[in-house]
Amino acid sequence: MESGHAAVPGQTDTRAIDVSPLDGNLLDAIVRLVRLSDCPDEAQALMPLITREIIYRLLVGDQGGRLRHLAILGGYTPHIARAVERLRQDFDQLLRIEQIAQEIGMSVSGFHHHFKAVTDMSPLQFQKRLRLQEARRLLLGEQIDAASAGYRVGYDDASHFNREYKSLFGVPPMRDVQRLREAARESVSS
Repeated sequence: MESGHAAVPGQTDTRAIDVSPLDGNLLDAIVRLVRLSDCPDEAQALMPLITREIIYRLLVGDQGGRLRHLAILGGYTPHIARAVERLRQDFDQLLRIEQIAQEIGMSVSGFHHHFKAVTDMSPLQFQKRLRLQEARRLLLGEQIDAASAGYRVGYDDASHFNREYKSLFGVPPMRDVQRLREAARESVSS
């Protein structure tokens, strides 16, 4: 409210989390905040001010609408953050929505609703995305075959894994890895 950028009630295009380029002024504030770790005497006085500047710059930046929307969700956002962390830790396990909802003190329908409001995905879609991103990392970093990567991230059926991987990344796993490696080689040689 102090920034003059209050949330507009009923605004639906600001849901979920997104990524945008980092503004130079925001980067400068973040760098100044990190540098305070080397100056504990100054940190006590300057850290709250720089943190306030960072919050302001985030609120007036490209993601400001999303942040204001999350703030409106209020008490649910920390619960959803705990659920997201749980999904990240156990992404390769069978997803039990009822258990996660109970752990964070929400009904199943409330959990689904608030999870989607924060992530723009259902918990199952979120888990699938985590699994496929981890599989991609494994394929690139450990040079294993697609079936092994799929199995390690929780898929029992290699063809199902291949279909979902292609659906997310546009090409089958091994072709994607080959394309990414070629692109990396080209950027290094340029």
